[in-house]
Amino acid sequence: MQWADYTGRIRSAAAVATLAAALAVPGAASAQEFTMAIAHLAPEDMDNEIQPALVHFKSLVESKTKGEVEVEIFGAGQLGSEVETGKQAQDGALLQSTIISSGAMSSFFPKYQVITAPFLFPNYEVAHAFFDGAWFANFMKGTIEESGLRYLGTFDDGGGFVAFTNNGKPIKTVDDLAGMKIRVEENPAHVATMKALGASATPLPWGEVITALSTGLADGQFNAPGVSKNYSLWEVNDYTTLSGHVYNSQSWLVSEEWFQSLPDEYKEAVVTSAREAIELAHGISALAAIKGWQVSCEEFKECYVLPAEERTKMAEIARPAWQEWIVNDFGLDAALVDELFATVEEIKGDVTATDMERYGK
Repeated sequence: MQWADYTGRIRSAAAVATLAAALAVPGAASAQEFTMAIAHLAPEDMDNEIQPALVHFKSLVESKTKGEVEVEIFGAGQLGSEVETGKQAQDGALLQSTIISSGAMSSFFPKYQVITAPFLFPNYEVAHAFFDGAWFANFMKGTIEESGLRYLGTFDDGGGFVAFTNNGKPIKTVDDLAGMKIRVEENPAHVATMKALGASATPLPWGEVITALSTGLADGQFNAPGVSKNYSLWEVNDYTTLSGHVYNSQSWLVSEEWFQSLPDEYKEAVVTSAREAIELAHGISALAAIKGWQVSCEEFKECYVLPAEERTKMAEIARPAWQEWIVNDFGLDAALVDELFATVEEIKGDVTATDMERYGK
């Protein structure tokens, strides 16, 4: 174990102990009837989409319930990893809510892997309509039965649509990926996609990425442009390409046992406040992506936006390979995959038609 890992675990354990002690103090709950402690990994500042949204959520809930539900926010991984906080939130005793990325969601709701489909969304409007729509809300009800966690909403992880950063040469066509060592999350869906596109997938935890890019263990990686800005990836990579081949997401979950202990009016306060917070977070994360891309084009040796025709070409290569993996290797029902693609296409058509009906005529 590295020293940073050791001290990180000590901090996490101390934070959990502090939370437990606070709840155990006689009379500590006298000022409020319910406590909703929320854990997340983002920094505890206002330069990401999660912390500001949760601060707004806290204000809304405590106002609507006249302080009877107190919201406590624990960011920066204080209470442990995503899997650790997910397990803590399942019974709702000390921790009532957590935010989990797509990779970690498989530990609690394996079907979520279907959302890792490459080139799933053409733009933000369709992505938001999908994640905030009826099909996805119904799909995510499966988390209650499978893990005892209720879904509240989806954050666009760092801005959602990803960009490659890499060394060697700019990625402008699928042929440019051939033989490149691309770091991916420890997520087999991303491995399958990169292999299909001709790259060599290198699964690594985020803590090892900068070193891997600096030493040549990996030639490149992909994340939302805001990540490139926040971690100054131009110091270890020369090129960046806005590809949008993956839409990174994080799911906001709350203990079903704790949620059902609330009076109906407090349940409504939690749900409606969460939905407003998610709406605000969409805008914040999109702004982070735009700012990140602008800075990337100033700092990297070259920036490039993948044109629609090349995205289509890559999608035609990557999707069948991903679909074969998720059905034959991961074991998801092929009908669910077909339903996902059909739903996104329907939403795409509805969004365009509505926009033109309301604003184009």
